Amino acid sequence: MLAYIARRAVLAILTMAAISVFAFIIIQLPPGDFVDAYIANLSASGSSVSMEEAKSLRALYGLDQPVYVQYMKWMSRVLVGDFGESMEWHRPVAEVIGDRLWLTIVLSLAALLLTWGIALPIGIYSAVRQYSALDYIFTSISFIGLAVPNFLLALVIMYFSFVLFGANVGGLFSSEFDLAPWSLAKVWDLVKHLPLPAVILALAGTAQLIRIMRANLLDELRKPYVVTARAKGMPEARVIWKYPVRAALNPFASTIAYLFPYLVSGSIIISLVLSLPTVGPLLLKALIAQDMFLAGTIVLLLGVMTVIGTFISDLVLMWVDPRIRFQMD
Repeated sequence: MLAYIARRAVLAILTMAAISVFAFIIIQLPPGDFVDAYIANLSASGSSVSMEEAKSLRALYGLDQPVYVQYMKWMSRVLVGDFGESMEWHRPVAEVIGDRLWLTIVLSLAALLLTWGIALPIGIYSAVRQYSALDYIFTSISFIGLAVPNFLLALVIMYFSFVLFGANVGGLFSSEFDLAPWSLAKVWDLVKHLPLPAVILALAGTAQLIRIMRANLLDELRKPYVVTARAKGMPEARVIWKYPVRAALNPFASTIAYLFPYLVSGSIIISLVLSLPTVGPLLLKALIAQDMFLAGTIVLLLGVMTVIGTFISDLVLMWVDPRIRFQMD
């Protein structure tokens, strides 16, 4: 088991190294660079930049050097925890991301726990009580959740909250805590504002996992070992929870690999609609401005989250399914 975990850890490190290369290449793909975007914005406002000033800016940010040199300099700083300086914000990337990253992680974890907490029991119930009234209701709700975009749900909730209750449900903090330093009162204010965006963000993932869990468990309940256990008089609850549910969790657990980055990247539009101070809108703005270090760092973090999610899903699968542990031994 330890050898398996060590192999997965080494592969994760190699994968993250490859992700860093692809992240940097992706940021370099659009034509031009940050200086071109900066000059275009100034021209739109009626200002201008001379060729000498543009050349000085490129030299300042290292944009006049070959791409591989820029990458090596960036990675040499990343490896020591320095992600460079944001060209647009004129501040270190770590400071720009700062609280936004932690708020994104908190929101993503809340949405993930909500997704699992709702999808798992509903999926099990729908499989055990197949074609019951509640099964039809849950199935209908699941299809609606898959069909309705999350940002549309956010707009509908914001509209009715304002029209019916006169409440503004946007943001993660009240106005008095928005720029205030961290305190217990601010944490409690975050907790009060967290459920709504977490529910909106988790809706599509919950609907999808309900269908996955229901289909997997139905397949397991029809297998011969379940029929044999029932024929021997084993209690129904033990028949269901002993092996079928654990076996049905395999594909369910493997979704951790993509849920982490999906909750971050998929929350960009929702964050814009709900005015959430998360990483998503920051990534969009950095890509538009071609802020190489800021956008590259966020894309790299998304890739690292995918690798971490895959590693966690492997450990969960190893814990859930004894057959995987047996194969490793």
